[in-house]
Amino acid sequence: MDYVVVMAGGTGKRLWPLSRKKRPKQVLKLLDGETLLNHCYNRLAPVFDKENIIILTNVNYVDIVRESLPELPPENVIAEPDVRDTASAIGLAAAILTAKDPDATMAIVTADQLIEPAEVLQQAIKDALAFANENPDCLTTFGIKPTFPSTQLGYIKCTDPKKYPQCKNQVYTVEAFKEKPDEQTAQQYIDTGQYFWNSGMFVWKAQTILDKLREFVPESVEPLQKIKADWGTENQQQTLEHWFPKLPKISIDYAVMEKAPCVRAIELDCRWLDLGAFNALADFISSDENNNIVVAGSNELLDCKNSIIVTEDKGHLIACMGLDNIVVAHSPDATLVCPVDQTQRLKELLSIIEKNKGHKFL
Repeated sequence: MDYVVVMAGGTGKRLWPLSRKKRPKQVLKLLDGETLLNHCYNRLAPVFDKENIIILTNVNYVDIVRESLPELPPENVIAEPDVRDTASAIGLAAAILTAKDPDATMAIVTADQLIEPAEVLQQAIKDALAFANENPDCLTTFGIKPTFPSTQLGYIKCTDPKKYPQCKNQVYTVEAFKEKPDEQTAQQYIDTGQYFWNSGMFVWKAQTILDKLREFVPESVEPLQKIKADWGTENQQQTLEHWFPKLPKISIDYAVMEKAPCVRAIELDCRWLDLGAFNALADFISSDENNNIVVAGSNELLDCKNSIIVTEDKGHLIACMGLDNIVVAHSPDATLVCPVDQTQRLKELLSIIEKNKGHKFL
């Protein structure tokens, strides 16, 4: 059977003070009153039965994720008791799925991406699932058609596109994974026509990825076996809390994808954005006549331009005068005001806040 695992554990520090340790960016209502998690679920619902949609999240986010997605069975929201990076998170999901369904095919997507039109991703996932079921030894990823020479994204080199009877999209052979390049190198990648942005989304047989982890990350085998053996029993939570932190902290790209012999890719020609910072809102929210991005139910702006005004509190008035290239982000107990080009220093600011104010505002 086909399943999808949504990775929803990140905090999103660059969206502080809206995102917090106990309220991640995936559940912020910044998109016409909807959350990134809601958008993600809505994209997946036409492809997967709700019983087969699994949310993998941080232990601190379980309740708020369940509140955001009441359609899902509560047991489909699974809490990672520790942060162990993507290889271990995916291994956990694969172990759980194979305990339930030894022939499971699983898609891996992330909750903090905006993708339009959704139909492009839906068709690509359907093709990748069909390909994985016909080619169980292969691992499939999705490459985003690049629109500019990004230095903040990884790239994958894809060649030899082929048509398969069960797929509407072509399937490429992945020759190499490339880390974030400088701008000149990124432009060279784009000019070849052979490179896509690395989406961080995948499809494969659950048992296949467990086999690859056994081969390339042998220290993951015992913890995953122990968790799988006790899943669904009265010892499930105790075993998870004991063994999951023993898994290695490594990404799936480093652990498996760069080493596996049969890696394939399907192109996504769509609008794609990781909503990781305030200025990213400009790619999906229309600006006003003065190039301001405003996400606020009640606001008055006088002689403001090129600025970003954000709050989830529809009843809170934000009034600004004379702003140019300024971010104003309001939450019930903290407000951020800074130049747009300084938002990349938010982690530095949060370190100072933690030092002087403790964890209250984090």
